[in-house]
Amino acid sequence: MDYRYLGKTGLRVSDLCLGTMTLGRETSEEDSFRILDRFVEAGGNFIDTADVYSQGGSETIVGQWLKNKRREDFVLATKVRFPMGDSLNDVGLSRKHIIAGVKESLRRLQTDYIDLYQVHAWDPRTPLEETLSTLNDLVREGLVRYIGASNFKAWQLQKAIDTSKAHGWEAFVCLQPQYNLLCRATEYELIDVCVNEGLGVIPWSPLRGGWLSGKFTRGMEKPPENTRIALAEKQGRGESWSRYNNDFTWNVLDALYSVAEEAEKPPAQVAINWLLQSPGVTAPIIGARTIEQLEANLGASGWTLSEAQMAKLNEASAMLVTYPYDQDAENQRHRGRE
Repeated sequence: MDYRYLGKTGLRVSDLCLGTMTLGRETSEEDSFRILDRFVEAGGNFIDTADVYSQGGSETIVGQWLKNKRREDFVLATKVRFPMGDSLNDVGLSRKHIIAGVKESLRRLQTDYIDLYQVHAWDPRTPLEETLSTLNDLVREGLVRYIGASNFKAWQLQKAIDTSKAHGWEAFVCLQPQYNLLCRATEYELIDVCVNEGLGVIPWSPLRGGWLSGKFTRGMEKPPENTRIALAEKQGRGESWSRYNNDFTWNVLDALYSVAEEAEKPPAQVAINWLLQSPGVTAPIIGARTIEQLEANLGASGWTLSEAQMAKLNEASAMLVTYPYDQDAENQRHRGRE
């Protein structure tokens, strides 16, 4: 596995990050330990969780595993924002909830500090200054090393960065957005903000819930049983069959499989490698319910797609761009005449 700096920090992380949302949910503690051990054996040091994953179960499992390891060897990330109980103030990004959240995360993780503490989503109810000043205090107290954001819109991210700069507070060093071959709207503004401000990008759902895993082909009439897509269809989640069973998806998959055959790599590895070669990306977050799924994804690092292969994937997955974003292409065309 290769290593990269997280944004413009001096923090080095593996170029694949292990996502642990399945731990304590679909994956038992015993199998979770096997997955964590295999990730580290492959060279991984970057582990991402959240307090809300399995309502603390994921953090607890990671903490149990971590207590027998050398803490300094790992970059541990977690998140705060969503409710962990039914208390009136047990939600959001208020000073009260953040402080309570970080203490509980530290307890479950059995550690004295968190390397990367991320706000899981924007909170429209809490003043941004309250949230950012609290995060700054946590860094000053030594409970947190770096801070980041997840699921922000571009204007929200830029406002947070500018507010931190204006007050001399610790600023976000990375963004965790959804980003994959089937979701490139992240490129409209978010990637530009991250590149311009020096934030690392750690994309979640690089395989879009399994759509890019190689299990789905044109002509299928329904998802295979017991897949995440089949479950998402029943639960009405974003990666559901009814949402993605369209020509755009199948065209992307056709290109993905063509490139995979040419590169002699599994489709999932090609989809993740495409992210690794995309501007601003530090480390895609790979999740796994089983050790076999993890093994299938670990091979995404350590090689590169050709320019022609990247172009083929970019062309097939290009989203409809309308005003004002289409002006970038128009400006590029005019600059070519200068």
